[in-house]
Amino acid sequence: MDYHNPVLLTETVDGLNIQPGGVYVDVTFGGGGHSREILKRLDNSGRLIAFDQDLDALENAIDDPRFLLVNENFRFLKRFLRFHGYKEVDGILGDFGVSSHQFDVAERGFSTRFEADLDMRMNQNDTFSAYDVVNKYDESQLRNVLFQYGELRAAAGMARVLVENRKNGEIKTSDQLKKALGRFLPKHRENKILAQVYQAIRIEVNQELEALKEFLQQTVEVLKPGGRLSLISYHSLEDRLVKRFMRNGLFEGEPERDVFGRVEVPLKPVGKFIIPTQEEIKENNRARSAKLRIAEKL
Repeated sequence: MDYHNPVLLTETVDGLNIQPGGVYVDVTFGGGGHSREILKRLDNSGRLIAFDQDLDALENAIDDPRFLLVNENFRFLKRFLRFHGYKEVDGILGDFGVSSHQFDVAERGFSTRFEADLDMRMNQNDTFSAYDVVNKYDESQLRNVLFQYGELRAAAGMARVLVENRKNGEIKTSDQLKKALGRFLPKHRENKILAQVYQAIRIEVNQELEALKEFLQQTVEVLKPGGRLSLISYHSLEDRLVKRFMRNGLFEGEPERDVFGRVEVPLKPVGKFIIPTQEEIKENNRARSAKLRIAEKL
């Protein structure tokens, strides 16, 4: 698909263990690849509710009476399912990260390949953008963003340099950002380091990890017993949250045990994580870091 080539398409939808008359949710609709595969497996009584905060994704809406597209962030999963009359669902699919379309449209500012204004908003209605992070955060805030979300060893030096550069004028474009960080971008590692910088800023702009945590906590409330979660993550920060939550319903620490030493957890992982084949990675390079985890509600 031109808009977004879905990753691990069959494996992710298989992970939902779809019942033809069930109700399913695709919280990252994008180009609709996963949604179309789900609809193929539903009968006339089945329903699919999709979420996407990106206005561009609305153009891919599927003309099908069994389908509903909600233009909202998946952190509001429970609220909008209830609004549309669904208290419980049979399965939830999520393919996190940035879509191919968002990477490929230069003016969205997600890609290191293009000269563009600093933007990186997944929801174009938001007023807070990459420009605000780079130009308005103090040195300590910048250091924390680059270190925590980009896992950059040189985060402190980068933050200091950005603040120094701002004294000569705002950093408005991707080219200006690259020039400001030039001393930290050796030729042989420039692309990798820039990708980490962009990831850090993007996560901060879109509150991606906070949204993911809120979403995961709500899945337990809206999934029926036996319902499935099928989630793809692309970097260790996301995957760590998904893995821990599927294992014990927490993001840190361990669940409390009762007097008999037993623990109550909301989910159980189904099988081991799945990664794309070399053939899929060859056809779609953006699949290379994908990791699929599946869990079932107890």
